[in-house]
Formats: sequence, C-alpha cells, structure tokens
Amino acid sequence: MSISLGKDRPREAGRGIPGATVARLPVYHRVLVALSEAGVQTVSSEALAAKCGVSSAKFRKDLSYLGSYGTRGVGYDVSYLTFHISRELGSSQPWGVVIVGVGNLGRALISYRGFTSRGFAIVGLIDKHPDVVGEGLAVSELETSVALKVSPLADLEQIVVGTKAQIGVIATPADCAQGVCDRLVASGIRSILNFAPVVLEVPDGVEVRKVDLAVELQILAFHEQRRGYEQEAMNA
Repeated sequence: MSISLGKDRPREAGRGIPGATVARLPVYHRVLVALSEAGVQTVSSEALAAKCGVSSAKFRKDLSYLGSYGTRGVGYDVSYLTFHISRELGSSQPWGVVIVGVGNLGRALISYRGFTSRGFAIVGLIDKHPDVVGEGLAVSELETSVALKVSPLADLEQIVVGTKAQIGVIATPADCAQGVCDRLVASGIRSILNFAPVVLEVPDGVEVRKVDLAVELQILAFHEQRRGYEQEAMNA
C-alpha cells in the first residue's frame, strides 16, 4: 500500500514538534512494534489511537507534525509507520549510554533487555564503591549479552570520551548527583536521565529527564484519594 508524504523525507526531526507530541511518540512506537510482531500489516487511526490511549484526532494531529499520513479507507502501514517514528526518535541508530551508580537501581536498569531493541547500547558502567568497581556485569547486546566491567568514578571522563557515549544515566544517591552531572556535562554529555531524587542544575543546551518513582506514586495516591472523596459524596 502507499502512504503519502509531504516530501520524500519527513521534516527535520524535532523542529516545530510540540514537546507533548514528542512524549507520545515512544508510546506510538511501542504499540506499533507490538502490532507488527502480531502480524498486523495495516491499522486504522481509530484502532491505533485507542491502543495508545489517545483520541484519534490527537493521534492524527501528532503524526501531521512528522509529515506522515495514512491512506483514506485503508489506514496506516504498520511497518512503514514504525520505521518512520523510529527514525524521528533517533532509534534507527545506536546511542551509547553510560550508567553512573551501580546499586540496586543501576543493576535493574542494566538487566533491562528493552534498551537494545530501541537503539540504546550500554557502553559504560561507573561506581565509586570499591566492592563494586571491577565487577563484570552482563549487558544486553542484540540477541546475546556481554560482560562489562564497572569502572571507578575517577575514570568517568575517560569512559565517556573513550566510548563516545551520548547519554548519561544518573542512578546515584541525591547528595552526589549534581557533582556527577557536572562531570558528565564537562565530558561532553548533553542528554541526561536522572533517577536521583534531586533537581539538577545544567547549562543551556543540556537536556535532563527526571524519573522520580515516589512522585509518580504520590500522584496516583492523590487521584485515589480524590476518587474516595467522590464516592463518599455519592453515597452521602
């Protein structure tokens, strides 16, 4: 089937695309991959939007920023749209990731096998604890796994430069996160995923994404409490 594009190539990735749309693209990609693995070749915007948890109008609007449209009466070609979104997200090329902090959280991230399939390769492990430094940990690499040794914190800059890593992951305690962040930035890292419970200060041009599980649980608790209040009001 054919899918019309405004141009042979999508408009430059990230330019003019709202942040909310960018945040939804990985969800679209994950659902499309699942459909492809299930043998689905085409899908309507309504069905795809429902699986992604958004309205069909919002879904079509999001894709319009990429210059990608389905065929009326047919829908979207799953394989093509998967590749198209993957390219916009940068998942069609490998991205080197350095993880700083190899405690329980760091090890959980290392053992996650979904990074490789989405274009991310863990190329460096760093920690300051003497009992951890030098330990070999299994890191996923396509269909296999390789042992990667944990390097000392003193070697952070050397690891970043030597592996040409583009993304830094901070899984350290809060009290040392800012110092690690400063060293990552000084080493050339411009994209940081922060799991430490602290707000990091970074210069312009550096992107930080914060993951705070406690905050997410608090938000869920808020909504759970609100539903309880509403139920009490209905039963009054």
